[in-house]
Amino acid sequence: MQKLLRYLSLAILALGTLVAMQNFVGATSTFNTLNGKPPIIIGHRGASGYRPEHTLAAYELAISMGADFIEPDVVSTKDGMLIARHENEISETTDVSDRPEFSARKATKSIDGKNVTGWFTEDFTLAEIKTLKAKERLPFRNQSYNGQFPVPTLQEVIDLAKLKTTETGRIIGIYPETKHPTYFQSINLALEAPLVKILKANGYTTKNSPVFIQSFEVANLQQLRQMIDVPLVQLLDSAENQPYDFVVKGDRRTYGDLTNLAELRKIAEYAQAIGPFKRLILPATADNKLKTPTTLVQNAHAVGLALHPWTFRNEDRYLAIDYNGDSKAEYRQFFNLGVDGLFSDFSDTAVQVRNSMAN
Repeated sequence: MQKLLRYLSLAILALGTLVAMQNFVGATSTFNTLNGKPPIIIGHRGASGYRPEHTLAAYELAISMGADFIEPDVVSTKDGMLIARHENEISETTDVSDRPEFSARKATKSIDGKNVTGWFTEDFTLAEIKTLKAKERLPFRNQSYNGQFPVPTLQEVIDLAKLKTTETGRIIGIYPETKHPTYFQSINLALEAPLVKILKANGYTTKNSPVFIQSFEVANLQQLRQMIDVPLVQLLDSAENQPYDFVVKGDRRTYGDLTNLAELRKIAEYAQAIGPFKRLILPATADNKLKTPTTLVQNAHAVGLALHPWTFRNEDRYLAIDYNGDSKAEYRQFFNLGVDGLFSDFSDTAVQVRNSMAN
């Protein structure tokens, strides 16, 4: 009975948190979300379908397109400053490889058990990072903005969100992800304490603050639960993969294992939502044809967890063939399945579909 009461209380807490979060997007609707409100739209690395990812220009564009949250992935510099990059290896997203003064810093490192060669944020001071310029990571996207934008700090992303909250009259949330937390802990540049310090300094301290902290690892989220009361999100990768902290500990559970009801209950003890790879909700065959949806949405909702799947992109190469090139059809399907939000490279498309379904 005590265990049942604990799960009920956790569900109530999570429901209250998500009610507060999803008040950002307006009136109630017929969406099958945890609280019945329209799902939130998260600008994935900003409006990264249109601007180089993790730049203030990308974040600002996502906000102007109606995104409710912007997502800064967080890594550390040599001097312990948190910046927005998807990876600590930055040759794909900056001009560092074209800078002769930094050529000697090219290195090969083991990151989460994989050998990676390039230039790493932890080998640069913030002042050095600020001399670099961002570039478009994907060759099939617009390259015309390369070299125009610097790499922002987490604080600069927060400042933008607050400024746009004032200018637009709607709350713009932030959705930071701790990248490679076990690795950064191993080199004495742990992300958790600096992240909490920045969030608290900016007034993000409670379950109703407009922030979610996300991670693909488990232990650091459990650690963060003891450090700050803002909502946490357990990210879930492809079913066959494992959280890297599980690998280090010899824990054989996979992300697929974490989607069963018993494991979801455990997640609900420290997190308010899960961020699953979208194929954990709607699988596809090897030739990219959709299969029957799983019960992940229903199971997560049953234990009080919201779902924010990733990543939604407009290009045909990312769409199941069932959609016949219509990215809006994919959004509609997932909204109809009851997701509570989603990560999109194209906030304008996501917002348009969400709003059309809310009317």
